[in-house]
Amino acid sequence: MKNNFKYIIATVSIIALLIIAYLTFNNVEPVSKTGYYLDTICTITVYDMKEKDANKVIEKGFETCSYYENLLSKTIKTSDISKINGAKGEWVTVDNDTLELINKGVYYSDLSEGTFDITVGRLTDLWDFHAENPKVPKEIDIEDAVKHIGYEIIAIDENEIKLVDPDAKIDLGGIAKGYIADKVSETLEDEGVISAVVNLGGNIVTIGKKNGENDFVIGIERPYSDMTEVIGTVSVSDSTVVTSGVYERQFEYEGTVYHHILDINTGYPILSDVEAVSLVSNKGMSVDCDALSTICLLLGSEKGMEIIEDTDDMEALFITTTGEYIFSDGFKFNEK
Repeated sequence: MKNNFKYIIATVSIIALLIIAYLTFNNVEPVSKTGYYLDTICTITVYDMKEKDANKVIEKGFETCSYYENLLSKTIKTSDISKINGAKGEWVTVDNDTLELINKGVYYSDLSEGTFDITVGRLTDLWDFHAENPKVPKEIDIEDAVKHIGYEIIAIDENEIKLVDPDAKIDLGGIAKGYIADKVSETLEDEGVISAVVNLGGNIVTIGKKNGENDFVIGIERPYSDMTEVIGTVSVSDSTVVTSGVYERQFEYEGTVYHHILDINTGYPILSDVEAVSLVSNKGMSVDCDALSTICLLLGSEKGMEIIEDTDDMEALFITTTGEYIFSDGFKFNEK
């Protein structure tokens, strides 16, 4: 009888917790805030907390953005990356997170056989896509920058890193946003969030389900629509969705359009049949999706899809320059 009573109490307690959770989700409005970090617009939305608590958590999420930006940006003089780039081949002691991301960058540089390369910094310095009147760099400067690209020149000894070529530069722009999106999501979960969306300029992470019940519906942007149109949606929970496209940063100069996905062999924008790619994977893999989306733009649809199909828990949608949609086998797309 005593055991039965304990069982009844436990069952009632579980039901009560479920009721409280249900009422909590259904009596709070989502709280969303936007900031400018990582050279892009970032938005964090929390669905399961009252406004005061959600605002505190979101602020911690943005603090995480700022922390990692100051650690990993090549344009911030005090960052680990700037210290490596300015060390002229000398060893630099770096933070564990910097070490982790550089190792990840080397891995994807190797996976792409150098097509994606995190030592592209001298080349990206030349192409200023944010200038008021952007111009194509001088050919002689591009030719010189290309000579100093090669991920093999990164030497790592525990927490010390150096560039064997003292004139080379690291640029983590093709992978850092995804890494930071994963870290922001971890921060929110550590603060007790169980339903949220982190959007760092197209690197999206969903935590749990929307209001604890339904999948989040994430729109896939129509290329060149300036984020005003979608071609369809994906429904996800505890996932990451990353979309990259050549249209994100570009300018026209003397009748030719130049975009920001650069070919390390020529130093100029890559010629590829892929206009945009959207990747879907598990929460915690935004860093991988970030690197792979750039790799897919660089390699084109055929080679890019081969890599995606060989990667566990990764699905893709390619939009080609002719407007064709190419899906991986498991990509679940709701076309508009």
